[in-house]
Amino acid sequence: MDVVSDAISAVRVGRPSSDRVRVGGRWCARLAPYEGAGFHIVLRGDCWLLPDGGEPVALGAGDAVLLPHGTGHVIADAPADAETVARAVPFDRWADGSLPRPPRPAPRARETETAREVEMLCGKYRLDRRHTHPLLAELPPLVHLPARDGAHPELRAAIGLLEGELDERRPGASLALPSLLDLLFVYMIRSWTAESATGTWPAALGDPATAAALRALHSDPAAPWTIDRLAAEAGVSRPTLARRFTTLVGRPPMAYLTWWRLTRAAALLRSTEAPLATVARHVGYASPYALSHAFRREFGTTPGRYRDATVTPG
Repeated sequence: MDVVSDAISAVRVGRPSSDRVRVGGRWCARLAPYEGAGFHIVLRGDCWLLPDGGEPVALGAGDAVLLPHGTGHVIADAPADAETVARAVPFDRWADGSLPRPPRPAPRARETETAREVEMLCGKYRLDRRHTHPLLAELPPLVHLPARDGAHPELRAAIGLLEGELDERRPGASLALPSLLDLLFVYMIRSWTAESATGTWPAALGDPATAAALRALHSDPAAPWTIDRLAAEAGVSRPTLARRFTTLVGRPPMAYLTWWRLTRAAALLRSTEAPLATVARHVGYASPYALSHAFRREFGTTPGRYRDATVTPG
């Protein structure tokens, strides 16, 4: 596993959902804050996104936008004032077609009406934020990935595949669609890490020694790692690794390993019925007692109570 994949798998629950929406004329829809991440892909036309507490963002055909912290927002045909935003219809009612269709435009207005038509792919990912990886926590409230020639080819390919599945509803679509939505999430985060000039984690993943150490820890968290073994894996001295890793990641390598082992244990407790001894071995603890002691120190509860209190959405 790699850091981005692990960061997502540690918090993802249930299955993602999506709607393909076509709308024309004057419109304004509201999406309430959400315990997860939301996204919009503009397939045709253009529109505006107005995040709660943020500046309006113009979206054009091919643009992708990720709201990784579930920020509430409005999407509309044009920049909207406060009164218009207050009258925005709930997105669920707007997307499922239950709202009355707008009046048919007069003949002279039909050309303008058609030109204003927008087609979008909108969706959500369910995330358990109790143990969010710092890479995801560092993401800004809104990640805008404009369509540009040659930019984000993998993301563009995923959008094209997803659009085709939505059009055709071919055999196997019930498996292909959520898999492509997961792929879309990975590509949007990967695109942000590639473009971000200020983020801590893009810098960490771009530093050869730190990135090598992170890959080693994530590929086998149960291994008997020591700082000396990890430095050898990264190809630098122990003091160099400790300094660079701590500066870029925010905690020393062994402290990060402990946190990551316990975060993986929490994910396994939440998503599987594996016995505690199995979970302990999987994340590098010699016994259920050792895992329980570390788990309680980190999260303030025992693994058993954590599992009992966790309800995984379907």
